[in-house]
Amino acid sequence: MLTGKQRSYLRGLANNIEPIFQLGKNGLTENFVRQVDEAFEARELVKINVLKNCNLDIMEVVNKLTDELNAEFVQSIGRKFTLYRESIENKKIELPR
Repeated sequence: MLTGKQRSYLRGLANNIEPIFQLGKNGLTENFVRQVDEAFEARELVKINVLKNCNLDIMEVVNKLTDELNAEFVQSIGRKFTLYRESIENKKIELPR
């Protein structure tokens, strides 16, 4: 569970990154979830863009991904949201205490 200070720190980092995934009309497929899982191991902080043709609600997508991938919700702005999960082998982000 992230503290407010940690979440704020991650929001600051997320401002400088572009979404690396786009969720469209196919929705949350098994392949999409697997790719996001691999991205967490490489980057720790992942930004996802939900396209207008996606029939899922943004918070529904957030809840499914955080549950399935054991990730933490950082922020949502418009149709983009950011998730965080600490990498096991490639730890790059040092969270404030």
